[in-house]
Amino acid sequence: MSTAGGIRSLGVVGAGQMGSGIAQVAAQAGLDVVLLDANGDLAARARARIGDVLGKLVAKGKLDAAAAGATTERIRPAADYSALAGCQFVVEAAPEDEAIKVKIFQALETATPASTVLASNTSSISITKLAAVTRRPDKVIGMHFMNPVPLMKLVEVVRGLATSNETFDATVELAKLFGKTTIAARDIPGFIVNRVLIPLLNEACYALYEGLGSATDIDTGVKLGLNHPMGPLELADLIGLDTVLAIAEVLHNELGDDKYRPCPLLRQYVAAGWLGRKVGRGFYKY
Repeated sequence: MSTAGGIRSLGVVGAGQMGSGIAQVAAQAGLDVVLLDANGDLAARARARIGDVLGKLVAKGKLDAAAAGATTERIRPAADYSALAGCQFVVEAAPEDEAIKVKIFQALETATPASTVLASNTSSISITKLAAVTRRPDKVIGMHFMNPVPLMKLVEVVRGLATSNETFDATVELAKLFGKTTIAARDIPGFIVNRVLIPLLNEACYALYEGLGSATDIDTGVKLGLNHPMGPLELADLIGLDTVLAIAEVLHNELGDDKYRPCPLLRQYVAAGWLGRKVGRGFYKY
């Protein structure tokens, strides 16, 4: 199977929902994948979950059993950055927290060859800031996948100020290998998708907060009135209310416009630990 720009081995840092999805599509595309997480057990469990997902596709007749087995075999769980030394491309998929991501990029600078491209799956954090903590800012780029990664076709490719054309082209080629469609976005908070999406989700929170309707009424109104496949509150639950709040905070702080001010109800739900589907409760119970 051909690879993108000579990339044979991909590193993924973070074995959560997004990292696991990225690892899956990369392995399905024929790349060897190192799935790294500080919690090695979490990385191993993520690999097992990917195997289960592929097994269900086999059971439904949508995937060949041999292909599913080979895909899982291409994913290697790891807990130490030294495992990334042979990767030509690394995607960081850690929580949406600038301090965490900065530490990861500092570690990647030391652990990988200078030729390795370092990409971030960030939804809103400055690529230029992340690039600045490395000695290869020309090889740092945003590669923002949509959730769930195996199903969603879009990847936002975000240039930092110093990102080279070579890095951009390699990232687009890699996304195409994964079967994705790419759009190019400037390194402005929220990029394109979340610049539009987060105000919508936040306004739906305000509608609930102000008693305009129930969560079901608001979601049904948007689905049927605007022809959206999901309502904004159920979508926020799917994304994770902590992630939605984190992106809203970045938009508000970086752009300084009150139209991005996070709804108090959103803050309250996050404080309560009602983060959405991943914990069984958000705007809805699961």
